Amino acid sequence: MRKIWISIVMISLALQIQAQESLNKKFGIGGQVGQHQKDFGIGLHITSPYFANQKMAVRLKGNLIWNEHLDSNAETSWSSYSNLSLGFVQSVAEINNFVRLYGEAGTILLFPSSKFSSESLQLGGYGVFGFEFFIDEHINYFFEAGGVGTGAKADKIVGKPIYSNGFLTNVGVRFQF
Repeated sequence: MRKIWISIVMISLALQIQAQESLNKKFGIGGQVGQHQKDFGIGLHITSPYFANQKMAVRLKGNLIWNEHLDSNAETSWSSYSNLSLGFVQSVAEINNFVRLYGEAGTILLFPSSKFSSESLQLGGYGVFGFEFFIDEHINYFFEAGGVGTGAKADKIVGKPIYSNGFLTNVGVRFQF
């Protein structure tokens, strides 16, 4: 009797695993709002179709970010700058055809504002862990958190504070075709 129950449980589990469809791993495009250290930003991204046994993809992101600082009149000012990042995405797990967990890491290129930096480009790296929540086959909301390191300093501001270094978060929506 025990062997029959074990067999029934094993067959049920096997059928459940086979019945689960994989989450969409096609070309994706989306938008995000984020925080790069203390700087707020908005952006767009594109994601390649997944490859390498449907576990990896390439993601290109562009962001417009605002740095809050004191201007030459000692008044609070917001100066915009932008970044471009290219990274690899690694799908780690899928849960109940609803949630995908992933890691992403790559290179980031900053285009600083001449209002707070004498540099025209800053190169660095980033890494995040993310969660995608699929509301249907083609749309998901995501949250990702991690870190960014660029060594960027606002050398035209008193104290030469760093920017776009440290904690990084993004939330957004992604459409997959």
